[in-house]
Amino acid sequence: VRLPAWSLLLLLPLSLSVKKEKSPNGIGEACEGHSECQSHCCVTNSLNPRTFCTSRTIFLKCLSWQKPNSHTCSEHSECQSNCCVTTNDSMRMFCKPKTIFLQCIPWRKPNGHDCTDHTECRSQCCIMPNEVSHHRCIPRSGLLAQCLPMVSPLHT
Repeated sequence: VRLPAWSLLLLLPLSLSVKKEKSPNGIGEACEGHSECQSHCCVTNSLNPRTFCTSRTIFLKCLSWQKPNSHTCSEHSECQSNCCVTTNDSMRMFCKPKTIFLQCIPWRKPNGHDCTDHTECRSQCCIMPNEVSHHRCIPRSGLLAQCLPMVSPLHT
């Protein structure tokens, strides 16, 4: 069956409006979601907040880039070390390596600094050294290294 030439002109706009399915993005191409990538893995791969298609790990995990030590952070998962803590008195958070025992220990105030809680002090001891002073970080004392107030001589 042959159609007249004018009828083909009527079908032309229909053929132009059909959307072509976009092929998935390759590794290194910008993306907004996992489904846009051939690898189904769309993550950040640097400090740049944009996301890119990346390959999966040998365990088929889709991992984002993580910050190295000394970069600012707000939560553990942002860091390669999985340790985001305060590192000085400014209370700003930074990525920091874990200890050899795999502990993530924040900076704590040295002895003599004002404090409000035991956890703020390196010694884990925050008390009022005397009746007129503020709470301060003090060294643990005694045979069992307890958090004890200073003993003043008895007045007779």
